[in-house]
Amino acid sequence: MENLLPEKHMEKNIQIEKALRKRVRPGEAVISIVLFFCGFLSVVTTLTIIFILLRETRLFFSYPEVNIIDFFTGTTWEPTIGKFGILPLLSATLLTTSIAMTVALPLGIFVAVFLSEYASTRTRQILKPILEILAGIPTVVYGFFALTFITPMLRSILGKDTVEIYNTASAGIAMGILILPLIATMTEDALSAVPRSLREAGYGLGATKLEVALKIVVPAALSGIAAAVLVGFSRAIGETMIVAIAAGAGSKLTVNPLLPAETITGFIVRISGGDLSYDTLDYDSIYALAMVLFVFTLFLNLLSQKVVNRFREKYE
Repeated sequence: MENLLPEKHMEKNIQIEKALRKRVRPGEAVISIVLFFCGFLSVVTTLTIIFILLRETRLFFSYPEVNIIDFFTGTTWEPTIGKFGILPLLSATLLTTSIAMTVALPLGIFVAVFLSEYASTRTRQILKPILEILAGIPTVVYGFFALTFITPMLRSILGKDTVEIYNTASAGIAMGILILPLIATMTEDALSAVPRSLREAGYGLGATKLEVALKIVVPAALSGIAAAVLVGFSRAIGETMIVAIAAGAGSKLTVNPLLPAETITGFIVRISGGDLSYDTLDYDSIYALAMVLFVFTLFLNLLSQKVVNRFREKYE
């Protein structure tokens, strides 16, 4: 008799599962179709963009004036005279991005630690939405903010003869303010995901709140912090309007952040503004530059996934 009871329960569970499978849910079917369509559309859009970039980049390198070795090693970018060396644009892009990360990374982590470990629930509910408002401000506003506030401030501190009106330093600082909410929010989410038991264990051993935050919580959330850093770097390297307004133009290879320099995205904006006709050598060069940015972004995304998988810690 005792052996028959489990069998009856199993048969009853099987009947319930079959009944649930047979039940028709039109709403869920429609939602599944819509979700599949959205996913399919996003994949097709991405593949179409890659196809266009590959096609136009191949067309650009098919011109006899363009040499692929000179493209990656040349120090002069002057399309009007047939000089297509990407190093000046690439160096300016990396310079502004480095300045942005120097500003956003420490501030973002400190803000995240404060919101996660020190702020009360009421304070977090007030400060976090205010911080995220920065992410909703149009980037063109940041560009004019850099030009009309950050640049005059730098010139008053370092001297007007030292700091040019258009410079990569002010653009990088504005970009750092732009990506600050992104890094702070992602880092705060990673810190909040650390189990409370780890904090309590640290307190039980006599550690202070700061020691628990910096020596226990931050290392435990390292994978999420690393992902936030790489996503912020990827966001900064593709920023357009800030550098187009505040960084200036010029193909001179320089590492001085107080001088004007043109980034890859800044050049794309300037060329695509309508001054040059379509299907010319100068115009087709923007697709090769866009492909370089795409490869950079793809590399950073793949790297972020590897970092997350490498340093991820699972807790039960």
